[in-house]
Amino acid sequence: MKPLLLGVLGCSLVLSVHALYSPSDDVVELTSSNFNREVIQSDSLWLVEFYAPWCGHCQNLAPDWKKAATALKGIVKIGAVDADQHKSLGSQYGIRGFPTIKIFGANKNKPEEYQGGRSSQAIVDGAMNALRTLVKERLSGKSGGSGYNKQSGGGSSGGSKKDVVELTDDNFDKLVLDGDDVWMVEFFAPWCGHCKNLEPEWAAAATAVKDQTKGKVRLGAVDATVHQGLSSRYGVRGFPTIKIFKKGEEPEDYQGGRSRGDIIERALDLFSDNAPAPEMLEILSEDILKKTCEDSQLCIIAVLPHILDTGAAGRNSYLDVMVKMADKYKKKMWGWLWTEAGAQMDLEASLGIGGFGYPAMAAINTRKMKFALLRGSFSETGIHEFLRELSVGRGSTATLGGGVMPKIYAVEAWDGKDGQVTSVEEEYDLSDIELDDDDFRKDEL
Repeated sequence: MKPLLLGVLGCSLVLSVHALYSPSDDVVELTSSNFNREVIQSDSLWLVEFYAPWCGHCQNLAPDWKKAATALKGIVKIGAVDADQHKSLGSQYGIRGFPTIKIFGANKNKPEEYQGGRSSQAIVDGAMNALRTLVKERLSGKSGGSGYNKQSGGGSSGGSKKDVVELTDDNFDKLVLDGDDVWMVEFFAPWCGHCKNLEPEWAAAATAVKDQTKGKVRLGAVDATVHQGLSSRYGVRGFPTIKIFKKGEEPEDYQGGRSRGDIIERALDLFSDNAPAPEMLEILSEDILKKTCEDSQLCIIAVLPHILDTGAAGRNSYLDVMVKMADKYKKKMWGWLWTEAGAQMDLEASLGIGGFGYPAMAAINTRKMKFALLRGSFSETGIHEFLRELSVGRGSTATLGGGVMPKIYAVEAWDGKDGQVTSVEEEYDLSDIELDDDDFRKDEL
């Protein structure tokens, strides 16, 4: 998703209060059990709000959401998910802040972020624009409907079956046991009814997991009736059986639910547990900043004191704090950057950092061109509190430097050493200066 600064402008998951919608409303209540049937397998255009009952912004939106649902009845489907209760759905669609609205159009597997206003009229206008786009795509011959591929099991899938790796006696050891990735492997039998029911969920989860973990967690499938050696090796007695494989460890049985949301949630936990901390990059060029921030939902940027003010030891102590916090929040998959005070003055000016002294820190959402500043101490406790506040939808934000990224200058990387004071002393040869006696007398006076 493209969150509003990961919930800085909205809310996030904390407590459950009460549902905002009732059966008498035209808003369809969506849950983990009916979402696939109502939304994914539907040919209709859907606007779906992911909300939390305790969220003030969600409570403010509810009356307009209901009005829009009534106005669009029979034209566009309007739904709502209590993501505080149905966390697997929130996890599946990368929900980090509330309310988040997504448009499920031609390709239900890749919903779009709704970027319009929050009034009933703006919602209706946005829905109608999305509907016109959907109709044009269908007229041009582009595929519509759910966007799911029909599979051999006869059901419809939420993703492409190609993202499920077919594992065999020949390739299993090389791909699963000898590789560095974490694997979730389903052992199935083609005649098994439970396996056929799982197939679309497994395919949908495979696509989502591939995208969200950048291929570090993979989903595979073994036809246990063909590759009986693998089934025997891992003691498979019933179908489907799902096992988790981590390099150098004994496989463990997957004990979770069988919906795509449950599978994705477990896969993301595995990714978080096994992922290294994000790399801490110095801002040496525009490309580094651009790539890191575009590839991440949020960029955490520190401006550290000049090397002459702290020395190598002082700078490394600040970087150590950042590395620890990057590891703590690695599941967020944020980008982590730093620069020396004075090296990127335009960036500092855009963030208004100068008035707070150094070290300083900002969290930037480049998609929204919004940022928030660390107001507390540059310490594990202070940074943790800052990032935690962002995650639960609190904290003040501002627009980044007029809504555009500042100029980034190419600089040389820090060499890891203490700074050296360089001074140029000019030497004068007094023999080249002619002074008369009057000059000496004036000096004496």
